[in-house]
Amino acid sequence: MSLNKTIVFTVAEPDQASRLDQFLATRTEFSRARLGRWLKNGQVLVNDQPRPASYRVRLGDRVSLTVPPPEPSGLTPEALPLDILFEDQDIILVNKPPGLVVHPAPGNLRGTLLNALVHHCPDLAEVGDLSRPGLVHRLDKDTSGVLVAAKTAAAHAHLVRQFHDREVEKIYAALVWGRFDRQSGKIDQDVGRHPTARQKMSAHPRRGKPAVTYWRVVKEYPGPLTLLELFPKTGRTHQLRVHLAAQGHPIVGDATYGGGAARLKENPRLKDLRPLVQRQLLHACTLRLTHPISGEALVGEAPLPEDFQAVLDKLAIVHSDIDNHTVE
Repeated sequence: MSLNKTIVFTVAEPDQASRLDQFLATRTEFSRARLGRWLKNGQVLVNDQPRPASYRVRLGDRVSLTVPPPEPSGLTPEALPLDILFEDQDIILVNKPPGLVVHPAPGNLRGTLLNALVHHCPDLAEVGDLSRPGLVHRLDKDTSGVLVAAKTAAAHAHLVRQFHDREVEKIYAALVWGRFDRQSGKIDQDVGRHPTARQKMSAHPRRGKPAVTYWRVVKEYPGPLTLLELFPKTGRTHQLRVHLAAQGHPIVGDATYGGGAARLKENPRLKDLRPLVQRQLLHACTLRLTHPISGEALVGEAPLPEDFQAVLDKLAIVHSDIDNHTVE
């Protein structure tokens, strides 16, 4: 039978005055969520006394952490197809297709990307937060593209720090409604829970968190529609969808934030696109990070999925027809 393990640290000068939870996060491979649970359960002692996560450690403090034996994640491994972009013994990068949920949730316990990852990498089930093992970020169900997961505790801790410190570069493609009066720009608006529609996020919340998105125009289409490259510097829930909607440029197909495909039927030039748009046209094209063990630069790239490319191909035909009509 597995037994509890106790790890002991002594606070040195560089760490004094740090929050207890932050101190432990930098000294162990465990996730902040898991450390938070252990702090609440009294499994962390400072000089043999329980302390809250907000306690500021002092020079010479003796911090002991009692680590329980691994718990089963409860995830059901499933042999679902994976589009693997890179894999070694520490991490895996995959190209998530549209329509696939990243991790199980109440009412949706099977058929997720995480079920497939646990089948492909059994050890991943004990890495990080047991409700979402191995994951350090996520993509919405109908957002496609590059996603990274950690296969070891050490890799997980390092990736969590990279994302927290905004050292990971993320590039997205999005087709949005409307035209821009500049070729590039920055959106700097807090994002938080919508004040009345709790299932949504908002750029005008009662309490939000800082969120920054840079954007660049790639191509303009009739409609008017615009293809953008997006460079989020933070990772708030629905950040890109909310930021663009707040600017009056919701993502095509995003009914939640005002860009629903029904709008296509209202435009004679775009009505033929309606059958092609079944989700928000948002794709995570590129993920640049540092390999958590080797320290080498690593780039994951995913081409536009077929449904997104089909819409752009159709728009190119519409654009060409308009140009030819103008010439005539």
